[in-house]
Amino acid sequence: MRQRFNVCAYVIGTLFSTALLSVAVPSAAQAADSKITIMVGGINKLIYLPPKLAENLGYFKDEGLDVELQSQQAGVDAENELLAGAVQAVVGYYDHSIDLQSKGKEVQSITQLLVVPGGMEMVRSDLATQVRSMTDLKGRTLGVTGLGSSSSFLAQYLASRSGLKTSDYSMLPVGAGNTLIAALKQKRVDVVWTTEPTTSMLLASGEAKVLVDMNSAAGTRAALGGLYPASAVYVQGAWLKTHKPEAAKLARAFVRTLQYIQTHSAEEIAAKMPADYYGGNKALYVQALKASLPIYSPDGKMPAEGPEVVLKVMAAFNPNIKGKKIDLSKTYTNEFVNQVK
Repeated sequence: MRQRFNVCAYVIGTLFSTALLSVAVPSAAQAADSKITIMVGGINKLIYLPPKLAENLGYFKDEGLDVELQSQQAGVDAENELLAGAVQAVVGYYDHSIDLQSKGKEVQSITQLLVVPGGMEMVRSDLATQVRSMTDLKGRTLGVTGLGSSSSFLAQYLASRSGLKTSDYSMLPVGAGNTLIAALKQKRVDVVWTTEPTTSMLLASGEAKVLVDMNSAAGTRAALGGLYPASAVYVQGAWLKTHKPEAAKLARAFVRTLQYIQTHSAEEIAAKMPADYYGGNKALYVQALKASLPIYSPDGKMPAEGPEVVLKVMAAFNPNIKGKKIDLSKTYTNEFVNQVK
């Protein structure tokens, strides 16, 4: 009798311990699913400042999120990582969601970080007297971050508004930051599309001058005919359907970050960023950040006119989009940012 009791007690104890363990310790699949990896198309660019700022302010942790930030040189590379399932979200230009819909991929922006491109077309200083506008690009080389990138479509559209055909100039992918600067110095490109802090570095060194400035709403409307929402947080539609609570937390963390940007000085924001982002010149970084403050969205919402302007620009030169019906309502959602007070 005692022996049977001991056996029953052992079995019950084992079952209880196993049940307790299964509740207390998540499976490897559950643990992996709880982590959110965000790929950024150039994490040290000011157009992509919000994710690192959100991390350093502790806003992801406040939401109970385990977020890892990774970086790629160009937004098109970050997009590929998302489609491969290597990351759960991307911080890149919103226009990728339009391009991907044309390829049968469902991707949505859940938070809009920039309301304008936040960049400039710049010309080498030794050519400044010869190249005074995009019209003078004929016969010259245009530097972009990558072929098929957002910068390439924007640059081509600006050239077309000046009456040029794509055959009138050549394009060369030069990346961003140091590789772009090197391409200018080596005279491999004549005109480049770039963003802060690279623009301020080029202006400070005297190596380039501004052709087109899209760091403000007024400048963007003059160049493109309307606002062009740029950097956004976008995810795959399939992930969004099964991770709405996580999407809401991500949106809340990013909107809080945008609110921080609106209510703090460039000096205060810079103090929250890694020192290696300064490029060895903190004063220049602060100056560049101060010039960039108008580019950030105050609330993470998509500007009403934005999607149509982006589609117009892309449809002009993206062969994937020409002749296809694009449902813009499926490329972004304000559902989650609208929940943030």
